[in-house]
Amino acid sequence: MGSGGHAKVIVATARAAGLLVAGLFDERPERHGSHVLGAPVVGTVAALREGARAVVAIGDNAVRHQVAGQLTAAAWTSVVHPRASVAEGVEVGEGAVVFALANVQPGASIGAHAILNSSCVVDHDCRVGAFAHVAPGAVLAGGVTVGEGSLIGSGATVLPGRRVGRWCRVGAGAVVTKDVPDSATVVGVPAREA
Repeated sequence: MGSGGHAKVIVATARAAGLLVAGLFDERPERHGSHVLGAPVVGTVAALREGARAVVAIGDNAVRHQVAGQLTAAAWTSVVHPRASVAEGVEVGEGAVVFALANVQPGASIGAHAILNSSCVVDHDCRVGAFAHVAPGAVLAGGVTVGEGSLIGSGATVLPGRRVGRWCRVGAGAVVTKDVPDSATVVGVPAREA
């Protein structure tokens, strides 16, 4: 579901993982009949077959959460790029995506519909909540918890054992040295509420 820039990366990742991308679905009629990396945009999500394997290919965490909640016909599938390093035993939730060069260490768990973007690091025993997004180059040191729907910005670092609450935003390049409360936005080095 979705046919924008994030969908483009998911199509490429799915193909690299050996999956066939039969089509994309988008609520915007002007997108119907177009293609994303050769994959056709076939219609609205109402056209999705019951039990079809699907991923919500929308980068915005809140919109991805909304769309996933509306679709009961889909059989959610996770997509992991073959050039991602995902340790044995790591739990990857349904509908989650792990892009190229992401590094996920033992004991980590990735929630449903979460995004681990290119070249991010999720160290041992981290918990990434459902609908969260760890952006390119971000680093979660050991034992970090990222709550549902939170965004860890590009190049940000969360120090060991810290907790980032639900629906937070950690700015690009920020260094989180203290726990972040739910719904907060933090920026800077060290990270402070904006």
